[in-house]
Amino acid sequence: QVQLVESGGGLVQTGGSLRLACAASGRTGSNYAMAWFRQAPGKEREFVAGIDWNGSITPYTDSVKGRFTISRDNAKNTVYLQMNRLKPEDTAVYYCAVRRGSGVTIGLYTYEYWGQGTQVTVSS
Repeated sequence: QVQLVESGGGLVQTGGSLRLACAASGRTGSNYAMAWFRQAPGKEREFVAGIDWNGSITPYTDSVKGRFTISRDNAKNTVYLQMNRLKPEDTAVYYCAVRRGSGVTIGLYTYEYWGQGTQVTVSS
């Protein structure tokens, strides 16, 4: 089993910044991809950003390119999502996910383990 704990969500004004963190523990193995998804009220959960084990492959959804940056610290088993120039449409619950033993993907159902989520609210 793998446990994921997200932190860093909150309320911010349009144009502001937040940094999310997700710490993994348990049987992660030595090679796993991590990703951030989000789910707004009444909408499906969507991919935001992902990162492979080495940090060399980092896909983003188009709406956050140039504003969000995903990174990871393997020594701490932690992935980060730096979110700049936030917009009201970024308001959602943000979830961290892990995919063991494989490369990063954007597919929701390719990730095995999920965190509880952290709320991000951007006021206009």
